[in-house]
Amino acid sequence: MLTHIEQKTLPYTPQQMFDLVAAVDKYAEFAPWCIASRINVRESESVFYADLIVGYKLFRERFSSKVMIDPPEGDKSGKIEIEYLKGPLKHLKNHWLFIPAENGQCTVDFSVEFEFKNSMLHGIAKVFFNEVIRRMVTAFEARAKELYS
Repeated sequence: MLTHIEQKTLPYTPQQMFDLVAAVDKYAEFAPWCIASRINVRESESVFYADLIVGYKLFRERFSSKVMIDPPEGDKSGKIEIEYLKGPLKHLKNHWLFIPAENGQCTVDFSVEFEFKNSMLHGIAKVFFNEVIRRMVTAFEARAKELYS
């Protein structure tokens, strides 16, 4: 199982960071290797189903997930939980917390753990895991700067 846990304080509000991450249908505009992203069905204000298509060269896979959102309010942290439904993974667990910090800033608490069904893909993922995570985190930070600075 590959796991990454990170906490980072950013100069944006919890609402801004929550809005950026909750806009799954915009990921293809900025997230590395994301070829397409869409929200398929909104079950309620706090639950929707989404697909991401990720790819690199000849590799292309679709991931379907249930996304549960709880926006920040006042001093209350916001939260996004992703429940994996279908795709090339054996397991995926992903959550985001958007914690109010000093001076209107936000501490983002992010964790992801996953395992591919295919052992060859999992082996490749292990080799490039840290670089992939670094690029993804950088892409979200750059998108926040682009939208909110």
